[in-house]
Amino acid sequence: MQETELEDSAPGTLVSYGRQSYYKPDPLPPSRSLDLDASFYETLADATFWLGQLSGISRELDFPPVLYTSLLRKEAMESAEIEGADVDYNALYGLETRTLDDATGESTADERALADTKDTQEVLNYEAAILDGIDALDDDAEITVELLHQLHETLLTGVPDARVDTDTIGAYKTIPNHLGDFLPPVPGAVGGLMDALITYYRTGGRYHPLVDIGLFHYQFETIHPYGDGNGRLGRLLITLQLYDHGYLERPNLYLSEYFNRNKAMYVDRMNAVRTRGDWEAWLSFFVRGIARQAHESVKRTLALDDLRRTYEEEYGGVAYTKHRLACTLFEQPYLTTKTVMQRFDVEQSTAYRAITALEDAGVLEEVPGGGRRQEYRAREIFDILEQPPQTY
Repeated sequence: MQETELEDSAPGTLVSYGRQSYYKPDPLPPSRSLDLDASFYETLADATFWLGQLSGISRELDFPPVLYTSLLRKEAMESAEIEGADVDYNALYGLETRTLDDATGESTADERALADTKDTQEVLNYEAAILDGIDALDDDAEITVELLHQLHETLLTGVPDARVDTDTIGAYKTIPNHLGDFLPPVPGAVGGLMDALITYYRTGGRYHPLVDIGLFHYQFETIHPYGDGNGRLGRLLITLQLYDHGYLERPNLYLSEYFNRNKAMYVDRMNAVRTRGDWEAWLSFFVRGIARQAHESVKRTLALDDLRRTYEEEYGGVAYTKHRLACTLFEQPYLTTKTVMQRFDVEQSTAYRAITALEDAGVLEEVPGGGRRQEYRAREIFDILEQPPQTY
């Protein structure tokens, strides 16, 4: 970034650093009043409405934890995809099923190695980090530098070296990192900038919480405090902050889907803030994403609940293994013959007949590439989880 690219209204300056200059953002809040128009406040109202709807159904529906985990998993997969990972539900649930079968000696070392891919590890780390953050907030902890370091360590631990661009895990960067021709604050400047950012958040900010979360996200990504993992941690922090403010009952908002489908606009809006202080365009983009994804999560959650009720009406109250299996798919939607045998304490032939009957009915489908261990998944459940956005 060159000095000529910055307008007088830019909320930051270029600071000489050897032969280069790094961008040092001004501390929050923005130095000028935000010019948020009626259209923005309509979007903000939509966002708060749909977040309220999402929290409401999260409290009211007697939903198996696995389905909330699946929505959290969707966020983790979308976030990893932004970073170039390639992983899907089959890889993740297949890994878990193989782990269960492994306890009985059913899974081979080659199968376990195949499932435990680098991309899968990134997604599982993201899931673990969100849950760790939620647990910390539930224990009355606050969002602090120490918590960020812990979450960063969780995100990057165990990820293969080829996927990690830093040797500093669980601590701020020690060498500068470039984003194309943009040089974020260098290591010596990071500590003070992050302390100011955390203080702004913990003292309540100046604006509506969703606006302040949008300001925080911009500032965090502009500071880029870690050697790697800044995007993943920044997106994860949005979920934690929404939870911290009481907007989410559970971490079942997958905002990364919106960012993933609007990558170019995401980058453009960020750069527009850095170069000319266009806060309004960025905040409109950010809050619109929350509104859309909260609406999307509501629709998806209700669709899953409708399907569960259908299964209960069709298969409930009957002791046959087929019926019992159908009614427990929302607790374990990915399975093998071995897992059915263990779950219902039945012979292999009985488990196989139950799976085949539900496969014929279109409830289950065999997963390609399962090898000698045939793997099955609940087709209609995964159709809902994997479908593209339906509300935008």
